[in-house]
This record gives sequence, C-alpha cells and structure tokens, in this order.
Amino acid sequence: MAKGSGQPEARPAQGMLSTARRQRIMAWIEEEGSARVRDLATTFNVTEATIRTDLERLEDSGRIKREHGGAFLVSMPEDVTSMSLHHRVEMDRKRKIGAAAAKLVQNRETIILDAGTTTTEIATRLQDRRDLTVITNALNIALTLGSVPGFEIHMPGGQFKPPTLSLTGDTSVEYFRNILAGRLFLATAGVDVEAGLTYPSFADLQLKQAMIKAAQHVYLVADSTKINQSSFTRLGDLDLIQTFITDDGISDADAKRFEDRGVELLIAE
Repeated sequence: MAKGSGQPEARPAQGMLSTARRQRIMAWIEEEGSARVRDLATTFNVTEATIRTDLERLEDSGRIKREHGGAFLVSMPEDVTSMSLHHRVEMDRKRKIGAAAAKLVQNRETIILDAGTTTTEIATRLQDRRDLTVITNALNIALTLGSVPGFEIHMPGGQFKPPTLSLTGDTSVEYFRNILAGRLFLATAGVDVEAGLTYPSFADLQLKQAMIKAAQHVYLVADSTKINQSSFTRLGDLDLIQTFITDDGISDADAKRFEDRGVELLIAE
C-alpha cells in the first residue's frame, strides 16, 4: 500500500487508504448483514475510533445503519436509473456461466451448490435433470429445486444469513465435513493467480473449505470482473479448484496464466 514520504503527500495517501478500507468494510457488511467495531478494528489493524469514523461515512451514504458497537445493512430499493445497465451486463455474464456449468451436471449425480447469484443461475437450469441429489446451504436454491419431482435436496443446519439467503456457522461446517459429493460449484469474491481465492469476511471461510474437501471435483464459478480481485480473507491457493468457469470477458493473458497453473478453463459465451 502506498505511503506518503513527506507531509504534503501524507493526506492523499491516507485518503486512498481510507477509501479502500471503507469499500472492504462495506463488502463485509453486505456479505454478513452486520459487523462489530471490535472485529473490524482487529481485521484492518486500525483503532476502533477510526472504524467508527468509517461507519459514520458509510451511514451518511444511506447504505448502513450504525448501532452500539457496530453497524448493520440497510435494505434499499435498487436505483434502476443508475444501476440498470451495469446490473444487466453483470447478470448476463452470470446467466452464461450458469448455463455452461449446468450442462456439466448429469442425471443421478450428487452435487453441492454454494450460495451465490451465479450458483442460483445454475440451479434454475437443472430442472430437466432426473434423480439429482443437491446439497446446498442456500435457501433460495433449495426452494427452486425442492419442487422438482425426483430430486433430493439436503441442507445443513446453522445460522441464517439474510444478505445471501444462506445458512452458516459451526453446525453447517460440521455437516459438510461429513458428506461426499461428485461436484462442487463454488462462489467467491475474488480470484487471482498469485493471491488465490479470497472472500470479504471470515464467517464462511471454514464452511467453504469443508465444501471443497467434500467434493471430488471443484468448479469455481465467477464472472470476469472477479479476476485479479482480492479481498482480505484468503480461502486458499488455486490448487483448491480443478476447473474455473467464467465468461468471455477474461483476457487472453489471464486465461494463459490460469492454464499455466494447471487450472482447466471453461469460457461461457
């Protein structure tokens, strides 16, 4: 991270640092639904006073609400005028990835679907399969596939996490440590050849690791905007996955870097 070498440069450098930290704090709260000042201060290695200032700024944007000792996410209607184009492009990528991933699933398989928007797109395209066993921590995926005749849907226990409509916690982790599946379709916040797989919070780290160990073949499903991005919680190196399914927004250079590391690359077009 850049640091100013003299007094005139210190303020801009600190401003950049604050902006990046607040973006990551916001990503944490969006993922978990809430965050405690103490945990954020420890994670970012700053004082609690600094975190309280960050939360004040984020509250001013209307995206969170502060409470004693922390903050929680405020549900807001989507600003269609400013967000629709970006949202449509992003969802189009996820749909393409979902369609490509769904084609890999055969009848009578046992698969794990991680919680996430891209994995939800996979689920919506599996309804013509026969006799699938689907294990998921995502309530919306369970509801989507639960009414399909011949499907078996299994879910762990655990704590409900509203932002991702998913179950998490020690009970969920223990559940996935005691199952086996043929395929896992895994979601993540960032993927980088050097940094590996990263995530915005610690809460689901052990859960995702348990999912990975439970599967014979791990597919990372992530759109090209996640490439060369990293968050502050590291899930592990690229060797955790066998196949990376992404969209055609990936550059030729990045594609070669992943393939050089032994990762099978499937590009959804």
